Amino acid sequence: MSLTGLVETQNEMFVRLYRGNLVPLYVVVPSLTWVIHDYFITLPDEVEYIWKQKRSFGRFMFFWIRYYTIFLVIFDALQIHGFAIRGVPNKALCIATDPVTRILGGISLWSVEIIMQLRVYALFNRNKKIALFNGVIFVISVALFLYVMIVNTMNRERLIAKAIMLPLPGCPAINGGSQWAQWLPATLFEFLLFGFVFYKSVVSARVKVNGRSTLAAVLIHENMTYFTIVTLVLILNNLMAVRETNIPWFGFGPFHAAVGITTCRLLIHLRKFSEDHLEGEFHVSKLPDLENVSWDTPIIAPNEALEFRTSEDSDVTISSNGHLNSHNFCNCMQLCTAPSSLTQIFPVAQAGSSHIP
Repeated sequence: MSLTGLVETQNEMFVRLYRGNLVPLYVVVPSLTWVIHDYFITLPDEVEYIWKQKRSFGRFMFFWIRYYTIFLVIFDALQIHGFAIRGVPNKALCIATDPVTRILGGISLWSVEIIMQLRVYALFNRNKKIALFNGVIFVISVALFLYVMIVNTMNRERLIAKAIMLPLPGCPAINGGSQWAQWLPATLFEFLLFGFVFYKSVVSARVKVNGRSTLAAVLIHENMTYFTIVTLVLILNNLMAVRETNIPWFGFGPFHAAVGITTCRLLIHLRKFSEDHLEGEFHVSKLPDLENVSWDTPIIAPNEALEFRTSEDSDVTISSNGHLNSHNFCNCMQLCTAPSSLTQIFPVAQAGSSHIP
């Protein structure tokens, strides 16, 4: 290759890298704007439906994901725009920053996947075998993520060696090697959880309580929505990491924003549905002290009944004579709430129950 041809090739590479580095700069600002805008428009619901809850693991996880997402996208914006200042980035800093941003993003995704595992656990009537299976696969996916990240970090210096000396706005936005596999374990785990939810949606196609949707139906619908959004984002991340696709690297800003916003909205909506449609009907103040009465105590008005219709088109009438026994109570809660946080509806369920977000 002639000297002129070599210069032209280097110029083309520089222009391509320079344009590639501009993409995260442009994308991260709308991502941060999206997160802040969504925070303020959902803050009233957060105050009304989340703040007044008692301390619980579900409440803690909501606040963790909510405010960690804001911190994470602010970090993305400061890191990307800070590194765009001439003289700030160097080879050592660029190599060290890459695994840090991936670990921070992984913490966000892993936190959300814990919530999704608990929702699957609730949908399958607190099946411990399913919970254990998902937990083991989750740990394996995290271990594979860390392994791929370590391999990529070791190869990062070689990958950016030629581009680090160029006057680019920030660290070179270069992907290659095994970086395409970075988010593959998480993507496969999301497909696994999606499979459980899809199966439940098929076998429990129609569950109605007095002609209205149940908490189980809401869980299924919201989980399907979440898995669709997050899986598409993860697939996009994997495609961006493959240079052959020619998809520019957007950075992690949109990914972090989408995962956090989607999850928090699902948790708020679930709590809102539970309070407006379930706790409104089975309000604690309208019930007797179940700890001090027998199961034959009437808690439903005489001649009233709660009618359930399952996917097999079979009707289950609870307490048509105004009484609720222990067997019917269990059936009611399985069909109506797909055991969720029962203590929020019936305080007597404190012992032996768990708070599922």
